[in-house]
Amino acid sequence: MTHREAQKDKFTISTDKSKLDLISIHEFLSKETDWAHGIPIDTVKKSIENSLCFGVYDQGQQIGFARVISDFSTIAYLGDVYVLNEYRGKGLSKWLMEEIMNHPNLQGLRRWILLTNTAEWLYKKFGFTEIPNPEFYMEKHDPNVYK
Repeated sequence: MTHREAQKDKFTISTDKSKLDLISIHEFLSKETDWAHGIPIDTVKKSIENSLCFGVYDQGQQIGFARVISDFSTIAYLGDVYVLNEYRGKGLSKWLMEEIMNHPNLQGLRRWILLTNTAEWLYKKFGFTEIPNPEFYMEKHDPNVYK
């Protein structure tokens, strides 16, 4: 898959995994999130290796991240989306979502999945809705897997 890169002012969004700062991503996910609190760095590394990743950078410094797990034909799961606190309010998360949703390999999918309890307002702007039939939804979830 060809790397994509977009520039806005001093900020860059890139799908080039070689630019990702694994330590920075792990630090945020393992300490600043509810969904991945305590996640081991090897797990973060493996998740990056097996996903389409989007890094957000301020002059080369990692300030945000998102990853998509997909078969690139029918379904995609959007996860681990963040922009560092000090960079919020600058439109970067909206721009990140635009870049994700416009990625050429993620077009024509039947379903997108996202699990969130924050920033619903952002995802709704991109067509995400609450599950219309939650009784159809099933999961196997271990919230203590990283403890």
